[in-house]
Amino acid sequence: MYRNNWLPEVFNDFLNNANMTKANATAPAINVLESEKEYTVELAAPGLSKEDFDVNINVDGDLTIKMEKKEENESEKNAHYLRREFSYSKYEQTLILPDDVDRDKIAARVNNGVLTVVLPKIGKQEQKMSRSIEVG
Repeated sequence: MYRNNWLPEVFNDFLNNANMTKANATAPAINVLESEKEYTVELAAPGLSKEDFDVNINVDGDLTIKMEKKEENESEKNAHYLRREFSYSKYEQTLILPDDVDRDKIAARVNNGVLTVVLPKIGKQEQKMSRSIEVG
């Protein structure tokens, strides 16, 4: 199992997608950026529009990205292909999110062939903290 030694331990599961199932072997490139207020996931998606994506949080609280593109050109219906490899593409990826992601405020957009998913962090005052509870 690959571990990034320079990243916090909790974030390794978010980046380690070796055990995640993919619908095909050709996976788009993914960038993950971290700032003080958010994580940003960028996924290369040239030629795709927002209608080609399904981005959601599953029942386990993980981020699921699905994309599917079918291309059928009317002029190609009567054509005979000797080889056809690019008319259909499908991809699915699940990312285990760190605990400090505010799942209610996640946003996604497609621009210039890149799907960007913004994962805001929970503010320090909102984070779960352990505390003593006085028994009355």
